[in-house]
Amino acid sequence: MISFETHILPILIFAVLGALAGILLTVASKVFYVKTDERISEISDLLPQANCGACGYAGCADYAAAIVEKGAATNLCKPGGNETAQAASAVMGVTAEEIVPEIAVLKCNGTCNATQKRFDFGGVQSCAAAKRFYGGNGLCSFGCIGLGDCVSACDNQAIAIVDGIAQVTPSLCGACGKCAKICPNQLITIRPVTKHYDVRCSSRDNGKATKLVCKNGCIGCKICEKKCLSGAITVTDFHASIDYEKCTGCGQCYDACPIGCITCCEPTE
Repeated sequence: MISFETHILPILIFAVLGALAGILLTVASKVFYVKTDERISEISDLLPQANCGACGYAGCADYAAAIVEKGAATNLCKPGGNETAQAASAVMGVTAEEIVPEIAVLKCNGTCNATQKRFDFGGVQSCAAAKRFYGGNGLCSFGCIGLGDCVSACDNQAIAIVDGIAQVTPSLCGACGKCAKICPNQLITIRPVTKHYDVRCSSRDNGKATKLVCKNGCIGCKICEKKCLSGAITVTDFHASIDYEKCTGCGQCYDACPIGCITCCEPTE
């Protein structure tokens, strides 16, 4: 026999509590509703959703919000390029600022012909894992480990392991910087495509020690530094580096380097 107190009353109590909870949630949604600017979602949809952080924000959605709410520049998305910048600027009703295309460059030229491995790494095949064992498996502890962490990080398939080291295809590179962040030896840098000269070595050992482990290594002779007319090249800790903001592309360093560790990469169409 159905009892009011045993069966019906509990059902009524739960029904009333459920109705009250629904009313409270409805009221709360109205009271605490925050209106979102539709331009945020519109600009977010224009972005490539790489969430690479190259713009300086946590991801594409965060960058879109910064453009609308904080007036962030519309030309910070490197993977999106000028097309995305122009589209975002149109949404905001501002003039689009040009993006200088950039590419990733590997600061190592320690190919199989130039250097050798100290041992065959049998662990998890990643550069980060190999780095934990005696600084990596190569004779040069500063060089490219060649197990492809950067390849896995690249969404554009712009990087491949060729002749033992990472090789970037400029036409595919979006300059997002994911490869640079993941490289355990910090060998990848992002530079403007308009700058064609690179020091393809990151060794900090003296010239003699470097030459013992890699034929293509920088010996820190400072010839390039002396030849550079714009002061764009400096040698610190036996290692030459180029300040791309100062580099005029004269090629004096390239011609003068006795080792050939300064390379010239003219972009091809």
